Amino acid sequence: MAAKQKTGTEKAPALARLVPTQQRSRERFERILGTAAEIMAEKGSEAFRMSDIVARTGVAFGSLYQYFPDKTAIIGTLAERYNAVGRECVRRDLAAVKTARDLHPALCRIVDSYYRMFNDEPVMRDIWQATQADRSLQKLDEEDGAYLAGLLHEALRRIAPNAPSPALASFSQLIMTLIAATVRHAIALEPKEAARMLALFKRMLPKNLAALEI
Repeated sequence: MAAKQKTGTEKAPALARLVPTQQRSRERFERILGTAAEIMAEKGSEAFRMSDIVARTGVAFGSLYQYFPDKTAIIGTLAERYNAVGRECVRRDLAAVKTARDLHPALCRIVDSYYRMFNDEPVMRDIWQATQADRSLQKLDEEDGAYLAGLLHEALRRIAPNAPSPALASFSQLIMTLIAATVRHAIALEPKEAARMLALFKRMLPKNLAALEI
């Protein structure tokens, strides 16, 4: 989830080439994405093919490629959608941070919210696995991590306005990276073991600003 400086030679993340606005086209677009999510949940991101979407939706190849040049673009578009949901959850959980005492409960809520998201939407696991395997999709994950770290940085600035901004930024990036890594590990475990591991991780999260040594 670490942010990287962009250069002029970096390739933009793979996304839909066309997002329609007319109702009929929009419905077809949404049907393609919904079907792709279903197929990935059934087969995994590596096994599903564009031909699977054509077979299940009846959308012609020409129409499919009009919106998405390849399956990577479909996965990237789905990843952006789920990332947006995650960002709203983090923004909501951090909105309650008014004092240093609010930090630990908010971080724990973020952990729980992310774990619920992955359990409620199993396809998120396949999307995440795909983003790790494709360099263009990795950029989406990096950008999302940087955005989430920025949200935490803003919350910390509210409760510690005199703290050095670089220290807060580094802390925010590290915490959000650890939360993501922990949750992604937890979803591969049995529920009881996942609950035990997440509870341990939440006890390790900082409970006040003094623990940050800033």
